[in-house]
Amino acid sequence: MENNQIINKAKLWLSDTFDADTQKEIHDLITNNPEQLADRFYKNTAFGTGGMRGIMGAGINRINKYTLGRATQGLSNYLIKTFPKKELKVAIAFDCRHNSQKFAKIVADVFSANGIKVFLFESLRPTPELSFTVRHLGCDAGIVLTASHNPPEYNGYKVYWNDGGQIVPPQDGEIINEVNGLDFSEINFSANKNLIEIIGDKIDAVFIDGCVKNGTIPSVKNRKNLKIVFTSLHGTSIVAIPKALEKAGYTDVNIVEEQREPNGDFPTVKSPNPEEPAALKMATELANKINADIVIGTDPDCDRLGVAVRDLDGNMKLLNGNQTMAVMTNFLIKKWKDDGKLNGNQFVGSTIVSTELIGKIASNYGVETKIGLTGFKWIAKMIRDFNTMDFIGGGEESFGYMVGDFVRDKDAVTATLLACEIAAYAKENGSSFYEELLNIHLKHNFYKEHLISIVKKGMDGAQLINAMMSKMRKNPLTEIDGEKVEFLTDYQSSIRKNLITGEETIIDVPKSNVLIYHTENGTRVAARPSGTEPKIKFYFSVNTPFDTIKNTKEIEAKLDAKIQRIIKEMNL
Repeated sequence: MENNQIINKAKLWLSDTFDADTQKEIHDLITNNPEQLADRFYKNTAFGTGGMRGIMGAGINRINKYTLGRATQGLSNYLIKTFPKKELKVAIAFDCRHNSQKFAKIVADVFSANGIKVFLFESLRPTPELSFTVRHLGCDAGIVLTASHNPPEYNGYKVYWNDGGQIVPPQDGEIINEVNGLDFSEINFSANKNLIEIIGDKIDAVFIDGCVKNGTIPSVKNRKNLKIVFTSLHGTSIVAIPKALEKAGYTDVNIVEEQREPNGDFPTVKSPNPEEPAALKMATELANKINADIVIGTDPDCDRLGVAVRDLDGNMKLLNGNQTMAVMTNFLIKKWKDDGKLNGNQFVGSTIVSTELIGKIASNYGVETKIGLTGFKWIAKMIRDFNTMDFIGGGEESFGYMVGDFVRDKDAVTATLLACEIAAYAKENGSSFYEELLNIHLKHNFYKEHLISIVKKGMDGAQLINAMMSKMRKNPLTEIDGEKVEFLTDYQSSIRKNLITGEETIIDVPKSNVLIYHTENGTRVAARPSGTEPKIKFYFSVNTPFDTIKNTKEIEAKLDAKIQRIIKEMNL
């Protein structure tokens, strides 16, 4: 975008539509910081895989009173058009981030100004509780103010539909069109206080009851014998997970006190992301000090969880999301089988970049695996689309899992309970969480996955990411680590091509900027730009037969080496 265009867009923010502080911020940028100005105005903050997320500040490519207000005004207009004769209701929650509570109140004001009844949580709450609340209170939509695991300068806006799942086509496109058609001067900020109801403890109690009902297994007897270390990483889970563990019967729960207090600066970690071992360092150190069995760490809005367990040598090992979801899925399906509830009408959910091991596990029990695009909104959509089938559970590689369908988004509260149930059950039967994973590999091959995220910030970064994806489309890999690439699946063109025969087939999945290479030997490499961060992500999956647990280290080292060769070969 030309400098003149950016300056013209920025000057619109100097009008009386915007408050004095905003005008001053923009004026200073025009005068002193053209590079920063360009980043704030070269595009609108967009809806991605997890809603609208961005750095806080003035401008159209930032999270602020006006971008959130316009999104809410657009959603209000859409709800009124979609349900013209209905008394509309929405629920709003927020996390521990800077300005989340203030932004939640602004969003509530705009909804109420448009005649929509608002249920606003009194203080910070986990994202899965908002998903639950939408259905529990019969709401037409829901909003969470959160930026998940992004750095402290970020905030965001997740939109949920009346089924408790995040918005998907066609609603997302229609809402975005409504939002983009609005001028900032059209936002109605004049709250109707009579339409805003503050909610809290009563919803908490019903939600925790649901988590315990869905996340615990009656056959687990010795919960008091499981030693747990838990960290909320300064996030919202502190208000829910300790209560859920206590209600379920876990008494030996050791909280990382230095990370207990909600804090949008996340002062003890570089990144509040449980996918990263460094984020759980304090928790694993405490686990080693007290000889704990399991470590659980959650992200700021309590939808993702990291699970660390003891390996065969007794060392704490952070499992990746694929490993955790494999153990959880196997455990849940086995429970359904033991309860005599499997009849061929059940399914589990996964995503296109998650491990293919899930499909192997499920088919072994005669259960179908449905696979969607990245993001839990697609798993929630599966539940809606296949509502005559029983949904057992679902997950994705990015450390999210959903047990049953009472919550329609990834849910670290219930998933924490399930992880502890598996660990407790294994311990009382002479096994461990880690050994349960190895037993799955013995049956279905040893699978190893790895993720690389390459950060490319700003307007130039977006262009570099687009160029990388374009290059991989125009010059596809034909070999990966000496294995012939058999299939290239391009979700943007909806074509799966056999690179050996040239045969092309159409795939019936919504379009998305994702490429997946598949070799003849089952190696898989996927590439996709992140929908919520300035990153391009590469997902690697390799597998090999596995015949004895005593070879675990050797096999894992062999697969790790293979992944590193592929990364080097791709110049990443």
